[in-house]
Amino acid sequence: MMEGNSTAGSFTPAQQFSVADLVVVVVYFSLNVAVGIWSSCRVNRNTVSGYFLAGRDMAWWPVGASLFASSEGSGLFIGLAGTGAAGGIAVTGFEWNATYALLALAWVFVPVYISSGIVTMPEYLQRRFGGERIRMYLSGLSLLLSIFTKISTDLYSGALFVQVCLGWDLYLSTVLMLVVTGLYTIMGGLVAVIYTDALQTLIMVLGAILLAVKAFNEIGGYPNLEEAYLKAVPSKIVPNTTCHLPRADAMHLFRDPVSGDLPWTGMTFGLSVMATWYWCTDQVIVQRSLSAKSLSHAKAGSILASYLKMLPLFVIIMPGMISRVLYPDAVACVDPEECARVCGATVGCSNIAYPKLVVELMPSGLRGLMIAVMMAALMSSLTSIFNSSSTLFTMDIWRKLRPGAGERELLLVGRVVTVVLVALSVVWIPILQSSSGGQLYIYIQAVTSYLAPPVTAVFVLAVFWPRANEQGAFWGLMAGLVLGLARMGLELVYPVPRCGVPDRRPWLLADIHYLHFAVLLCAATGAVVAGGSLLTPPLPPARLKNLTWWTLSRESPQPSVDGTSQEPPDGCCSAALGSQRPSKAEGPPAAALKDTTEPPFWARICGINAVVLMCINIFCYAYFA
Repeated sequence: MMEGNSTAGSFTPAQQFSVADLVVVVVYFSLNVAVGIWSSCRVNRNTVSGYFLAGRDMAWWPVGASLFASSEGSGLFIGLAGTGAAGGIAVTGFEWNATYALLALAWVFVPVYISSGIVTMPEYLQRRFGGERIRMYLSGLSLLLSIFTKISTDLYSGALFVQVCLGWDLYLSTVLMLVVTGLYTIMGGLVAVIYTDALQTLIMVLGAILLAVKAFNEIGGYPNLEEAYLKAVPSKIVPNTTCHLPRADAMHLFRDPVSGDLPWTGMTFGLSVMATWYWCTDQVIVQRSLSAKSLSHAKAGSILASYLKMLPLFVIIMPGMISRVLYPDAVACVDPEECARVCGATVGCSNIAYPKLVVELMPSGLRGLMIAVMMAALMSSLTSIFNSSSTLFTMDIWRKLRPGAGERELLLVGRVVTVVLVALSVVWIPILQSSSGGQLYIYIQAVTSYLAPPVTAVFVLAVFWPRANEQGAFWGLMAGLVLGLARMGLELVYPVPRCGVPDRRPWLLADIHYLHFAVLLCAATGAVVAGGSLLTPPLPPARLKNLTWWTLSRESPQPSVDGTSQEPPDGCCSAALGSQRPSKAEGPPAAALKDTTEPPFWARICGINAVVLMCINIFCYAYFA
């Protein structure tokens, strides 16, 4: 890969990376570690609730910033800008669709999760359905999804960024970042993660806005974007094909349901299925909302995150398109030999759109800041995933293997799991490097659409349909897994053909878009869950108290009741609660968590804000549709 760097002129960064840049990077990272250490000292992180749920004492603004930062890893910076460069603005749907899922999270799912008094998502399903097998299966699935989709893409894209900007070796930069990230996750637990996220979100957004302004200046402002983009064609093309031409519908969000690269039907329905999985049932995200002080803070955090999610079109995706306008030979290459020379991947180099802009346009010092931000984006999503995965393993798998494990043992295991995840991720890098860079982002979205929809179906039915029971849910998950893995196997056997190669894939792949497949898979799982539940005896109503939307207790709990009701059936948090009680200064005892009531004034404020937010979202959709 390195010889590709030396031949393309822009990849000799030694003279471009100045002392000022280096100073900025060093200052930034020391600041980051300082924030991590400061926040760790604020909460008693030697209790389970303190380490894994930040003492349940977070205000709305760090919650919102952390929700945004956890979802905007450097993988999304590079992936969104790259997809923008390759196909225009339709990929914005992935960001804007999150608004509705985030509102559903705060208004529907979080009250249910809070009143059921849980720490992890699989634990909720176990309370709701009983039995162990669903909880174990989901914990395993989440761990696998995070290693193969989240950790690996973030590592690959972060390392790609460093390589383009600094010319460092891919492995060196990745290992260095992993060490720093792992250190402060292991030292500080969730509080460190949430406060450093808030800092990084601020810098990410400011840096990205700065770069976007500079990029728009280069092409003479927004009005010229469409015209310039449609002319951005590389000089070397594959004869008798059209893949070097930009898409004619580049400036449209909604595209043809049959021939579009991101069909509007899939972006509306299929994406909603995946967004519900990601925002409402995924450990990484829900853990952020559960650490809020109160339900109002969780709602306000969701609203803040949704507003931030409106930005990527203007500060990531359009700059990606401008990168193609400014450097068509590198970013838009289609000839396999030319692409291999530019970025080492024969399938295309749209992934380098964002790093290329940073290296070419940012002045000295600010370039260092942007690199620090990309590292920060990488670290923030990695810390989130490491922390959540260790929570999952400790609470759901280890406690099953060793029911008598004490507080100290659980915390130790949580830290060991983080180390193991780091090791696995490093081993995964060479596999990633050899997998085609251009296909990586598509592969991630696709893997999600094969594995996540069954989980969405089961959670939605668990919350809204009291009749759903364990047998139905388990066999629904199994059926969904089989169908999803079948499609995924086909996808690996028949990859998307390169430019100029005829498409000979079976119709299941060629004609059913993965976003459409997500809808079908979710529906199929739902049908199996419904059938299985109706054929087997229902759960007794007493078992469902506080576990579904219809059986929430709406009144404010009495302290006496609360002490007993807070004890979960399997004694999970009794140790945490015991050790929480003396530390009143650190924050409310974990028992306060049961309360889903909110002050009417703040409930109204949150509601009005949510309506305003949806109006803005719908207006933007309509404007760009």
